[in-house]
Amino acid sequence: MDIIIAGAGRVGFNLARTLSIGHNVTIIDRNADALHRLQETLDILPIHGDIEDPRTYRKLIDKEADLFIAVTDTDEANLISTLIVDDTIDVKRKVMRLRNAFFDKSSIREKLGISKTVFPLELTSETVAMLLKYPKANNVKSFRHTVFKLISVWASGLEEPIRLEKERFDVVGIERGKQFFIPNEEIVIEPHDLVYLFGDETKIRSLCQKFDTETPRSIERCVVFGAGDLGIAIARKLIEHGKEVKLIEKDVTLCELADEKLEGEAMTLSCKYGTGDLFEEEGLEYADMMIAATDNDEYNIIKCLEAQEHGIHKVVAVNNEREYYNLMHSLGIVVVRGPKMSAYNAILESLYSSSVVMERRFCGGKATIFLRKVFQNSHLIGREIKPPKIKEHIKLFLIRKEMLMSFDAPVAIEEGDVIVGFTTDENAPKLKVWFYGL
Repeated sequence: MDIIIAGAGRVGFNLARTLSIGHNVTIIDRNADALHRLQETLDILPIHGDIEDPRTYRKLIDKEADLFIAVTDTDEANLISTLIVDDTIDVKRKVMRLRNAFFDKSSIREKLGISKTVFPLELTSETVAMLLKYPKANNVKSFRHTVFKLISVWASGLEEPIRLEKERFDVVGIERGKQFFIPNEEIVIEPHDLVYLFGDETKIRSLCQKFDTETPRSIERCVVFGAGDLGIAIARKLIEHGKEVKLIEKDVTLCELADEKLEGEAMTLSCKYGTGDLFEEEGLEYADMMIAATDNDEYNIIKCLEAQEHGIHKVVAVNNEREYYNLMHSLGIVVVRGPKMSAYNAILESLYSSSVVMERRFCGGKATIFLRKVFQNSHLIGREIKPPKIKEHIKLFLIRKEMLMSFDAPVAIEEGDVIVGFTTDENAPKLKVWFYGL
């Protein structure tokens, strides 16, 4: 594909790095240094210029592009760039990153012919809010076409290894130390494993109670560190769920702004001179969950460790750098994708998925999920399908009438069936070929 990316920031860089393998990528930015760094490491075409200036696109006049992706930090710049590119280039699909959730409810997407809009602040705050429904969980993923969920939980409450009896669920991944693997049929869970469970959420929820004995059964009191746009978005989401929220921020001006935006529904506190005394003075140690939501990953890790020292068991860190993922898990910190990582993953998932096959990543990109539903009039109905020849590091399931069955032998496909595959990232290309080749 011929792909044009507007914006060479962290999201644009990561997209260019991934998409430049097998595709022709052009990236536009007014930061010459950022473009130079990209050109040094990637096979891309850099264009130096303002994406809001029509003159920047002169080199692309009368060219065709399969995809235009606008991922700068500014909504206005992204919107204007899609208008300009329409007048300059024949673009088949347009994808845009937006901060303001207002645009999700407006008709702007249809008017501008945008194929996909991604709202990173909303994605991250929704992920945090999901933990309210599953207090013991590390992460929860829902899917189209099935009620089954993928839920991860730490086996922190186990004192010795146990064997699991599967009932309407299965273990589709284990992170043990820094290693991720997909277990064989004899599933042994060891203390402190991070276990990925797929299936009936009721069954999984009861298992979570057994694995995690320390985290509160319900979350009512929340502390959020960081009163930037993300911290405000998370606080607002928690308030919508009826939770008590305290918002902590070093910058007094941001505190005042957050208090105004949240209309006084959260207690906003300044930690200009440090946070140590605040835990005792403001009763922060009685929180059921603490979320570190600044744009500094290192600071978020420190705040989580500080909260753990004061007795808060559920600590969540917003993460925009994959290199910190293993460290956070080893420290017992729940990792939530930050806005930049959310934008990157959401855009890739939309590009790699189709109307037939859905593709998602989990475990910090170490593993991939494929899902395919058999719709009415599908050519698969009535055919006997064999599982792929590759057996290691793969788990395949057939969901039929809300029943979860292992797909390890040939089966005749029926309308409404859902085929789900879990694999390590190394084997994802092979399983992808199988899913699309059905």
